[in-house]
Amino acid sequence: MKNTKSCPKCGSTDIVRIPDNPNRHASGNNIYTSTYTLFGKIPVIRYVCCSCGYAENWVENEEELEEIRKTFR
Repeated sequence: MKNTKSCPKCGSTDIVRIPDNPNRHASGNNIYTSTYTLFGKIPVIRYVCCSCGYAENWVENEEELEEIRKTFR
């Protein structure tokens, strides 16, 4: 949905991007690459189809993807 701007389930283009809220340390779907509470937080951005409810999660930053590779590979 991020790239095509349409839902792969129903074909709708009524897509909403739900950003991370940086003011809340525990908001959203985050990936943590550190055992320290506020460090290594990588936000996972959600895209939601407002027609059928299908949702996708994306890490949008290349540097953050590299950090995930280093930590979990």
